[in-house]
Amino acid sequence: MLIGIVGKPNAGKSTFLNAATTANAKVADYPFTTIEPNLGKGFVKRPCMCRQLNVKDNPKNSVCDNGIRFAPIDLLDVAGLVPGAHEGKGMGNKFLNDLSRADALLHVVDFSGATNERGEMVKPGTTDPVFDIMFLEDEIAYWLRGLIERTDWERFARQTQTAKTPVLAAIVDRLSGVGVTEGMAREALKKANLLDKKINEWTPDQLLAFSRELQKNSKPIIIIANKVDRLEGRTNYKRISEMPEYKGKVFPCSALAEFALKNFAKNEIIDYISGAKDFKILKPDKLSEKEKATLARIKTDILDVFGSTGIQAALDKVIFDVMQYIYVYPVADQNKYADNDGRVLPDVFLVKKGSTLIEVAGKIHTDLAKTFIHGINAKDKRRLGEDYMVQADDVVKIVSAK
Repeated sequence: MLIGIVGKPNAGKSTFLNAATTANAKVADYPFTTIEPNLGKGFVKRPCMCRQLNVKDNPKNSVCDNGIRFAPIDLLDVAGLVPGAHEGKGMGNKFLNDLSRADALLHVVDFSGATNERGEMVKPGTTDPVFDIMFLEDEIAYWLRGLIERTDWERFARQTQTAKTPVLAAIVDRLSGVGVTEGMAREALKKANLLDKKINEWTPDQLLAFSRELQKNSKPIIIIANKVDRLEGRTNYKRISEMPEYKGKVFPCSALAEFALKNFAKNEIIDYISGAKDFKILKPDKLSEKEKATLARIKTDILDVFGSTGIQAALDKVIFDVMQYIYVYPVADQNKYADNDGRVLPDVFLVKKGSTLIEVAGKIHTDLAKTFIHGINAKDKRRLGEDYMVQADDVVKIVSAK
């Protein structure tokens, strides 16, 4: 699973990555600071099963902090996109193609309106963030259309029709390199009213309409309203978040505030956990007057107003709500909830909601799926078959022939 961080140059993408991960991406106030994509590990969080089971856990592939389990996810910060990128403007299609592996996109937008369409710094309030939101959706849709058309679209359409290849199969084959599944393509074709229409009869507008629908389910977008600590940012957030087309899709955020809080916490100057609505100063004597003022401003202008810096909320939203992933804890000992080394609740896996137990077994190790016999629900000791649909926070043992 890979989450792409996208947006105009200078909108705060690299700061978002730095705040969400342990990466140290280059940050500067000029366009195209990021030339090569930056990859980092972020985390999503849910209450850990250690509390419900009343055990002391020993995480191996994740982190448990005061009863909250943080599971790792991959984040990719791609260099800034500008209007016309699909035509080669700015850094061009290279950065769009860098997103081909991404399962979902976090669109970091400067909600203070302090960057123009090229990503250059301007006076706050000069530009409208709605333009940024719309242009990126357009760029991705045109990029997908370009992948479908390529240079031999007419010949491809004729051959598809002559061979009587189903439209769905032809399109999925055409887009296999960018993570488009049969289900995604079928849904987009249906919404664009093209599922039963001959492919050689599609108009350019119909192809674009299909690409727009495909973007929504193959590269879903969450809008990060960055820089909401500024007056212009708060004003724009209130206006845009209430627009019907963006309701529930916009997250107020201050990447810089999250980055500062994590740095203070790393140095044990404050007690802070990602996504928290407050922090506690542990070593006030280690803070300068400027740093104290910064922390006070973060609390009054961001945490007290929005409930968090928004970074963690956005990551949790895209993984759990948009992409519909859940936590599953595999164990070797169903009585002690431990692995073969005695580590309690050692691993947590993010699996797609609706996954079967044998699919989860394959995710843990391919041999487990090949030699699968049955599973055991560690909570109530029920025997589970391969078709059992795993539930959120299941603790399961896989019994195999190996």
